[in-house]
Amino acid sequence: MKNLNTKVRLATMNFLEFAVWGAYLISMGMYLATNGLGPDVFWFYTVQGLVSILMPALIGIVADRWIPAQMTLSLCHLLAGAFMIATGFMAFRDLSVYGTIHFNDVFPLYTASVAFFMPTIGLSNSVAFNVLEQKGMSTVTDFPPIRVFGTVGFICAELFVNFVAVGDTTIQHSAAQFYTSGILSLLLAAYCLTLPKCPCKPNASKSLADALGIKAFRLFRRKEMAIFFIFSMLLGVSLQITNSYGSDFIYFFSKLEEYSQGFMDGWWANNPTFLISISQGAEALCILMIPFCLKRFGIKGVMLMAMFAWVLRFGLFGIGNTNFPGVSFLILSCIVYGVAFDFFNVSGGIYVDQQTEPAQRSSAQGLFMLMTNGIGASIGTIIAGSCVVNHFVKAPGLSLEQQLTGWHTSWLIFAAYALVVAILFMIIFRAPKDNGETKKQIEQAEEIPAENI
Repeated sequence: MKNLNTKVRLATMNFLEFAVWGAYLISMGMYLATNGLGPDVFWFYTVQGLVSILMPALIGIVADRWIPAQMTLSLCHLLAGAFMIATGFMAFRDLSVYGTIHFNDVFPLYTASVAFFMPTIGLSNSVAFNVLEQKGMSTVTDFPPIRVFGTVGFICAELFVNFVAVGDTTIQHSAAQFYTSGILSLLLAAYCLTLPKCPCKPNASKSLADALGIKAFRLFRRKEMAIFFIFSMLLGVSLQITNSYGSDFIYFFSKLEEYSQGFMDGWWANNPTFLISISQGAEALCILMIPFCLKRFGIKGVMLMAMFAWVLRFGLFGIGNTNFPGVSFLILSCIVYGVAFDFFNVSGGIYVDQQTEPAQRSSAQGLFMLMTNGIGASIGTIIAGSCVVNHFVKAPGLSLEQQLTGWHTSWLIFAAYALVVAILFMIIFRAPKDNGETKKQIEQAEEIPAENI
């Protein structure tokens, strides 16, 4: 019963942690695009990658040396929540006064919020691991069921903002999504104060260079690791594109009479956050497939599955729409997202663990995340927004028909990019030989949670 109580408390923490993110991550791009910030949407997603390069390392050092992790987690959520509520207030004020949202009013506040939120993803894991160890529980067997509630929280937040109305519109179409996220963040800040204490390590020798994974760049001296990390960055380019533009694209069909009065009276076009929530459900389920696929196809095979899944993710968006049968392509795209995201993140983490010495593994994993979610995702979002979507969709003077063509063109460009990366990876990357640890890592693969929603 004591262990059950611990699991419930940590599961609640994870549920709230990712509900904070799910309240706005998918719907924000659509909301900003329909209120005057269409050409600037990519900056709101790029900045998440930019702050992830430095802030998690800095906050991690603070939690290690000076402020207990659960207190640091609480403080970060307090600040993130306050800035997110301020973001919502400014967006609401701009729309009330000017009829449009001003970038300079909301972006600095939003940036401050995500700068304190992004470190909490790792911090929440650290708190969970620390508490489980204190209670004599296993981080390998007991943590994954706890972490699944993070995905559940993300999905619940998506459904909440999609279906709950504020006034004459749903939350996904209003600044209330920022208020929702901010309030959840403040609730979690208070909740974290009730968690068991996670002692600091004042004599910890971990430097900023260690925390950032800078020393792990020495792994680039090894050809196979250099190739892997370069491809990690190239694949990371794809990570935030559908988060940035998926809901905006789906909601666009509601502006066209053929679709707004078509299949189910345009229901799918008017509920884009719900449609994309299928992606997170698929992500949770696809984790269960990884052990079998690793045993059957090996690490290179699983990584290739992920890369070709990204081709399908974008390509199906490129040919889909919200009428029937086009909506089936959008649903399939959301289903294959689970393979696209999970298979590379989990198998990539296993590969890094296999190919590095124990003393380097933490910094090597940090480098893997830096190359994918930091550098790769940031570069990809900037290029996708400024060079592709802004050119084909958001350029001034385009008719609705031209914008629709531009959307399909953009998704097919992203699919072509993912296909090139996959083919190059298939040709260039060489699968490692079994070093004796592979079987053990594969057997534990089902216990490794996804890092991101």
